Amino acid sequence: MQMLLPSPKGYRLHIGIFGRRNVGKSSLLNAITRQQVSIISEFAGTTTDPVEKAMELLPLGPVLFIDTAGIDDAGALGDLRVEKTRQAFDRTELAIIATEAGSWGDFEEQILGEMTRRQTPAIVVFNKIDLAQPEAACEVRLRDLKIPTVRTNATTGAGISDLRQAILDAAPTEFTRGATILSDLVGPGEFAVLVVPIDKEAPKGRLILPQVQSIRDLLDGDSWCLVVKERELRAALLALNKKPKLVVTDSQALLKVAADTPCDVPMTSFSILFARFKGDLVTLVMGARAVDGLRAGDRVLIAEACAHHPIGEDIGRVKIPRWITQYVGGKIQFDHTLGHDFPTDLSPYKLVIHCGACMWNRKEMLSRILRCHEAGVPITNYGLAIAYSLGIFERALKPFPAAFEAYLQTGAEAMVAR
Repeated sequence: MQMLLPSPKGYRLHIGIFGRRNVGKSSLLNAITRQQVSIISEFAGTTTDPVEKAMELLPLGPVLFIDTAGIDDAGALGDLRVEKTRQAFDRTELAIIATEAGSWGDFEEQILGEMTRRQTPAIVVFNKIDLAQPEAACEVRLRDLKIPTVRTNATTGAGISDLRQAILDAAPTEFTRGATILSDLVGPGEFAVLVVPIDKEAPKGRLILPQVQSIRDLLDGDSWCLVVKERELRAALLALNKKPKLVVTDSQALLKVAADTPCDVPMTSFSILFARFKGDLVTLVMGARAVDGLRAGDRVLIAEACAHHPIGEDIGRVKIPRWITQYVGGKIQFDHTLGHDFPTDLSPYKLVIHCGACMWNRKEMLSRILRCHEAGVPITNYGLAIAYSLGIFERALKPFPAAFEAYLQTGAEAMVAR
């Protein structure tokens, strides 16, 4: 029997469960999933780190529940728990705010306010209804705010089916209409050429996730593709009796691929596709312009979603710093972060350059963009920064008309301002 591989985390709806200690968050997760996922105890603070559970929640599809530590915790250990829970805020696309029935207060209002600020849909769950009932006025006010409420007893299962339905009803529309990586740029019956370098960082025996996901996206869109290494691109294009709708390359081969691809064939990189798929392309395009403002001595933060061991000519630690330094013509100080870690204070940085976030959901990448926006620090991604520093930014951006026009418009405004 062939084993079906689970959907990657980045494709799952991330549902965070938040609340005070010992309000029954872990019991709710166990009841929803019908599994003993989280340890439950009568003692407050049993959950110390976020617990994740991937499952299929039909008819919605693949989801990832995140059971967080109580964030009214105190003390040094409590501070660590709180920080882990706040990181979960960044990737939560649908929040469940759990409280004991009759105990809604300022603390829960703060969580709801944070979700509202992030434009994250939320459901309020009044748990332990065997012990008390929620105040009617509180339920009415929440419903007036369009916040769905559910009464549950996680121990007996009362209200759990209502909670599952509330999750389905509150799920963001992007999880029902679907998002595309590049099939909308290619079209049914048409094809793209995908340029996939095989170097030391390529995983042995397989392709990296953005390449695999792009192939699947084309197939889902009734398109097809030709996959080649960068050295074979020119010969492959000459052998075709029809021009591809799009050529997509790993960003590290942008210069060679741009040289080998005819000017009348649109070309971009996987990373730039993921700037649109996982983030906000226009914002990240505008962030790339900040490369022009860099001066010797400035600090740039390079953020990687994956905590991998860098080898050889690592793109984030070697190649991008080299290309940016050559473009600026002076020494830049580069700092690096991995995984969910991200500086609380971004003020020292002139620019943040983020990876494509292929392993993340879109919400966490949008949360990073929001953090940078609030700090007044421009943010871009690997592919955009590489294309800009190598002088082929406009070529790589042309397949995206809205972002390209925004880029040209800001350029014109900058010329007028001078």
